[in-house]
Amino acid sequence: MSFNRDTIVGVIGSGAMGAGIAQVAAVAGHTVILYDNNAPALEKAKASLATTLQKLQEKGRLQNSAEVLNRISFASDINNFRNCGLIIEAIVEKLDVKKGVFSQVENIVSEDCVLASNTSSLSITSIAAACKNPSRVIGLHFFNPAPLMALIEIIPAVQTDKEQVPVAKQLMEAWGKIPVIAKDTPGFIVNRVARPFYGEAIRIYEEGIADIATIDWAMTEIGGFKMGPFTLMDYIGHDVNYVVTETVFTSFFFDPRYKPSFSQKRLLEAGWLGRKTGRGFYNYAEGAVVPQPNKDEALGKQVFDRILVMLINEAVEALHLNIASANDLDLAMIKGVNYPKGLLQWCDELGANQCLDKLEILYNEYHEDRYRASSLLRKIVKNKKKFTQ
Repeated sequence: MSFNRDTIVGVIGSGAMGAGIAQVAAVAGHTVILYDNNAPALEKAKASLATTLQKLQEKGRLQNSAEVLNRISFASDINNFRNCGLIIEAIVEKLDVKKGVFSQVENIVSEDCVLASNTSSLSITSIAAACKNPSRVIGLHFFNPAPLMALIEIIPAVQTDKEQVPVAKQLMEAWGKIPVIAKDTPGFIVNRVARPFYGEAIRIYEEGIADIATIDWAMTEIGGFKMGPFTLMDYIGHDVNYVVTETVFTSFFFDPRYKPSFSQKRLLEAGWLGRKTGRGFYNYAEGAVVPQPNKDEALGKQVFDRILVMLINEAVEALHLNIASANDLDLAMIKGVNYPKGLLQWCDELGANQCLDKLEILYNEYHEDRYRASSLLRKIVKNKKKFTQ
């Protein structure tokens, strides 16, 4: 299995992710077929791509926008994929729908065509099981917006031909991306490790320890994160963020570390999805009062420390379970969600013993399995070692 610029790339789904992936592949020099059975959506994607590519040319970031756009054909007939060497699916996050599409596409393409899913949290192994030849299936998880975000999570399924992994990695590097390899477990790296950033922030708010604006202030001003958790959830949209949390929680057999919150579920039920609807944790209506944080340094440090040690513990546990290498875990959080630094590096700088002590305080206070410290963190403390060199 190998890819080169002559490899025709098919993309299923012309939404923001699909169109973005098509743009990335076309800019890298590939002929691209962007397929959608929704004709208006396809036309919208075509117009949007034309505008985006033209703007890139005007900014000097692209030499010839027309040439790139001409590499992309917009198809409403899935049979146009017949000569593709790589198919990337970017449709709705529903397992049965994805499995149906993969089964359909497999009967159209050649035997050596690789089938990839852009799913952010569903099992690649389950998707592959829908195919007669599951060894050709792999996960390629792009981050939104695909043309701007450097990170790619490469996820081999249980059935994936192991030779596919280095080949996929080489292709993603040729596309100017930064690939990391993740085990096929719920949330892969980023959507698993990042759960406490949202979940623990909501827990602190629900307990009345600090309000929403103060928690966001603590994480940005004290922690150095680009966005606070509530601002980020509103930006992502609760129809996406909450559903990922619920999916990860269910997929991990209801592990309390990933437990969703009623506060966020109620926003979803109300249709207050965040910025896209004008209301979420914050009110984005014109003239709405902007809540001000309580800039108490001691309170802010308490909030930041609690969320950070939960994030660190999640990263350590992912390393313990061989979800990814230490380097890939840190790289994924920096490049995938713009964390100020890798969580394992952060643990080393703070001191693993300090992180363990803070987790033990939380566990002794709540007696909830949610706050259990990773056994690997205990080993690191006991052996006086570090995660990064």
